[in-house]
Amino acid sequence: MRAIMVMYDSLNRHMLAPYGCDWTQTPQFTRLAEHAVTFDNCWVGSMPCMPARRELHTGRYNFLHRSWGPLEPFDDSMPEQLKNAGIHTHLISDHYHYWEDGGATYHQRYTTWDCVRGQEGDNWAPLVGFDGGPRPHRNICGEPADRWVEQDFANRTRMPEAACQPQCRTFQKGLDFLRENHGRDNWFLQIETFDPHEPFFVQPEYDARFPDGYQGPFCDWPDYRPVNDQDSPEFIDHMRRRYAALLSMCDENLGRILDAMDEYDLWKDTLLIVNTDHGFLLAEHGQWAKCHCPFYGEVAHTPLFIWDPRTGRQGVRASSLVQTIDLPATLLEFFGQPLPPDMQGRPLRPVLERDEPVHEAGLFGIFGGQVCCTDGQWVYMRSPVPGNQPRYEYTLMPTRHGGRRAFIHNEILQRMQLHPAFSFTKGVPVLRLPSENWISQAEYPTMLFRMDQDPAQLHSVNDPEQEARMLALMARLMRENDCPPEQFQRMGIKIS
Repeated sequence: MRAIMVMYDSLNRHMLAPYGCDWTQTPQFTRLAEHAVTFDNCWVGSMPCMPARRELHTGRYNFLHRSWGPLEPFDDSMPEQLKNAGIHTHLISDHYHYWEDGGATYHQRYTTWDCVRGQEGDNWAPLVGFDGGPRPHRNICGEPADRWVEQDFANRTRMPEAACQPQCRTFQKGLDFLRENHGRDNWFLQIETFDPHEPFFVQPEYDARFPDGYQGPFCDWPDYRPVNDQDSPEFIDHMRRRYAALLSMCDENLGRILDAMDEYDLWKDTLLIVNTDHGFLLAEHGQWAKCHCPFYGEVAHTPLFIWDPRTGRQGVRASSLVQTIDLPATLLEFFGQPLPPDMQGRPLRPVLERDEPVHEAGLFGIFGGQVCCTDGQWVYMRSPVPGNQPRYEYTLMPTRHGGRRAFIHNEILQRMQLHPAFSFTKGVPVLRLPSENWISQAEYPTMLFRMDQDPAQLHSVNDPEQEARMLALMARLMRENDCPPEQFQRMGIKIS
């Protein structure tokens, strides 16, 4: 048995041809859809990058107990479970958060791993006192670039052509693995690229595919904020075209993997999953990016394609609700391995075979922000009570996102307390830490949407009966997650 996962970061469902987009260039995604099951109702769980990857290992929600952070000592890791069962697991990634404080426990769970340097502000190119031309302004209006952005632009000096960019180097290493191991059995290969995450940096030949009339300051890196009056229609169009240019590179590299599947006849016995952690707002709903704003479908409703050689179903679509937490369960089931007792995800074989649902509903959100629930038709995005308190994080790994992914501040650690074990911590008590307030998403109103009638989520619905039903589903799922009681208090939800 063999399996391949091709994972992107910030891959927008609504920008792909199999999901109805008619202006981007994604023929390889169309080719993939013709040879796989395309999922129409896939949703995120925990946001953003590393919380999603914790779910990919553990198959359970992260965001109700802690924010961005490493795997915990008590976590069950899907790649590690496969490794311990004699299945070789190999990670190839340019997703540099894996190698930082706040993420550095993930890659060692694999049998072997390989990292590719240079994405975004990765501390890579050592150009002392670098001053190399126009900066990719994150604040759009010409404000000075910060050190993070300067590092990114220094990294770009090492990439004179597309083959030198981290994404292409990552996929090439994946192809090298397939060339060397296609005739061997019992392996799982994870090819994971940071793209098309911002900045939307590509070589000129890709940008030339999407010309526009923008004449403003150089920018390929939108900031995380609401759209403002200085964001002209030309600028918004420019950012969407820069994303599309990077997306076309993602598409081409996907095609290289599909070519290898053809060349080595891997379709007959190799599971293929193509997925992402979340999407990205490109001025839809008056917002840029993610995290600071509600998780509309552009962020939370994600693309997913799976080819399962056991079912042989291709060129079909699945409407059942699925989430990121289901992918580790699917891989464990494919390799004949038991699911850990704490795993909340479910193997997707019933969905792949006959579109049979595996969930009644699912949660998604970010620590300290809204808590959202979907049953696949309705989406309920609930904001906390005024003040957004109380909030605590529970961990044995005192690193997280913030201050450039670093140790949790001493003044927070000075107030930590020992907390009894949760149901999933294997009898191990954890540290309870006061939460820093960094998520403004919680300040938005509670909203309810019916996706079949309003897929763009333009009109929040006033339906007390449906809201009560979705709230009951949300509360039940929170209890099943062994959610800390203060989360119910913060959200204004009765525990019982």
